[in-house]
Amino acid sequence: MRIICCSILLCAIVANAWADILPSWQANSQSRQEIITFVQQVSEPGPHFVPEEDRIAVFDNDGTLWAEQPAYFQLFFAIDRIKLMQEQHPEWKTTEPFKSVLSGDLKTALSSEENIKQLIVATHTGMTQAEFHQQVSDWIDAARHPETNRKYSSMIYQPMLELLEYLRANGFKTYIVSGGGIDFMRPWTESVYGIPPTQVVGSRVKKAFVIEDGKAMIKRLPEMEFIDDKAGKPIGIDLHIGKRPIMAVGNSDGDLQMLQYTMAGNGKRLAVFIHHTDGEREWAYDRDSTIGRFDEGLDEAKQQNWVVVDMAKEWKTIFLK
Repeated sequence: MRIICCSILLCAIVANAWADILPSWQANSQSRQEIITFVQQVSEPGPHFVPEEDRIAVFDNDGTLWAEQPAYFQLFFAIDRIKLMQEQHPEWKTTEPFKSVLSGDLKTALSSEENIKQLIVATHTGMTQAEFHQQVSDWIDAARHPETNRKYSSMIYQPMLELLEYLRANGFKTYIVSGGGIDFMRPWTESVYGIPPTQVVGSRVKKAFVIEDGKAMIKRLPEMEFIDDKAGKPIGIDLHIGKRPIMAVGNSDGDLQMLQYTMAGNGKRLAVFIHHTDGEREWAYDRDSTIGRFDEGLDEAKQQNWVVVDMAKEWKTIFLK
């Protein structure tokens, strides 16, 4: 009888301990269970143990750690900058895509890669690195999403924030590997995600070291140097991190190669896709979306038996509390 009682007590203790892990995830979530099991296997003594220095987890940002609809948030930053800069550029009133931005026709303004490139060049280059960081910091502190009226920094996924914290508590080093601009993310990722600038990998423009008025500085040039998306993500990981991750989390086809690269290594590994299935609390989209398309990646995840998180069914809450 005593042995049975002890077993019941032990089970209750384990159940309570599990309940405190990832509390914004549904208790019966299969994805949650697979994540917890993986973390325990690689962080505790046993056949799948991984030393702390190799416990590297990489996360996409847009659509994985925070929302990305109806457009990537960095584009909203560019749009807001165009509006602030319009007095210095009267020609924008009659020049596309700036004309469409200023008239509120964002569909036209963002209708092509060339339009987006012009908006990015106009708002992300020509200044010093320090000036750009300050512009981003000011924006993230004050700007609000056009549909939710929430600050962009509050449109973080609460379940993902808990996952980041859970991994770090178990000896993981967490990195962002995003198609977004590395310098757009670095000013705020530490305060929002607990991820320092040195652990952020992203797309970047070319830069030059200059001395102006006797002061050394870095200037941002109007030319892309590296696109950290799709096949670029493994390259960015190799360049900035120097080790193959053992866990990768994304949400779209743009993250597929990052997950493939992660899973191609030896030992225990985990690939996770966040599937946007909640059209009431967020946005529902996948195969046909122009933003965050999840088509090829969804097929491969099913074939490879990777973790696919159903947001509508597996998350108790969506955004940061």
